[in-house]
Amino acid sequence: MTMYCGVDFHARQQTICYCDTADGVIQCRELHHDKDDVRAFYAQFTGDVIIGLEASGYSTWFIELLETLGHQVFIGNSTEIRRRARSRQKTDRRDAELLLDLLLRQEFPQVHRPSFDSREILRLLHYRHRLVQLRTKCKNSLQALAFSAGAAKRATLFSQKGRERFLELPMSAAMARQRSEWLTFVAKFDERIKELDGWLSEQARQDERVLRLQTHPGIGLLTSLALVHGLEPVSRFAGGRKVAAYVGLEPVEYSSGGKQKFGSISKGGSRLLRYLLVEAAQTAVRRDEQLQRFYLRLCHKRGAQKAKVAAARKLLIRSYILLRDRIDYAEFRARGVEARPARLAT
Repeated sequence: MTMYCGVDFHARQQTICYCDTADGVIQCRELHHDKDDVRAFYAQFTGDVIIGLEASGYSTWFIELLETLGHQVFIGNSTEIRRRARSRQKTDRRDAELLLDLLLRQEFPQVHRPSFDSREILRLLHYRHRLVQLRTKCKNSLQALAFSAGAAKRATLFSQKGRERFLELPMSAAMARQRSEWLTFVAKFDERIKELDGWLSEQARQDERVLRLQTHPGIGLLTSLALVHGLEPVSRFAGGRKVAAYVGLEPVEYSSGGKQKFGSISKGGSRLLRYLLVEAAQTAVRRDEQLQRFYLRLCHKRGAQKAKVAAARKLLIRSYILLRDRIDYAEFRARGVEARPARLAT
């Protein structure tokens, strides 16, 4: 027999509706995370236990707790779950009952959850990105101080000579203190980012998939790691369009009455992965002839911004093919060259 639990999870509390298929009795319980013993409650269930909850950024500790107890955890798509609600009334108990009902009817809209190793690397990639953003804010503050002191250094401000001249600029006591502390913050961020890059590089050297992606022009350490661990396993995608839709680079379609119209991209996937792909595409279009022709042609028709996003989408699909077929960039190019005469012959 199987125990099913629908959990409406919140940061401070959770509402549970659970049912044992042996007797079919549905029970409800509310737990407060700072008062009740959550581990003891779920440890009482033995045998096959399936627990369903909506995807949430605060449930990491709870999911790992359930997995250590040997329970099976289903993470659900929040939009799809709400769409299947039979009542417009929304309470914690109704939400838990809805989750349990979907589990019992085998209709729970489960979403993919990466492996533990992939989650760890993705967390560090997001952490590194935030460190870079904080360092950029510090550098912008230093630029503002330089402008206030009458020196427009711009990018040269952070070179060795530019920093020496920046330190020699006459400033008031308050401005000089800000200059000193902002420079200290930038140095600390540089050190932390360098340490993270070293650890990520070590992880990349141990993964053939990451090394295979890095053979493609424009795809570096961060982009290859984000692609491998954000898409794994690639076998769950039926094709390139599914991958583009998953990352959020697929245009939204507005078609009706025989008229077909496409809007902007959906932006439904990982924001960091889209950012890295766009950055990588700007380098790839300078080193890959086919991508360069595609980018310039689209840039002339639609503008640089749309061409840049389209090149990122094409780079994503190429990466998917490299991972799916387990080939490198040279083999990918060779396949294209061999297929070209066949198409011309037909």
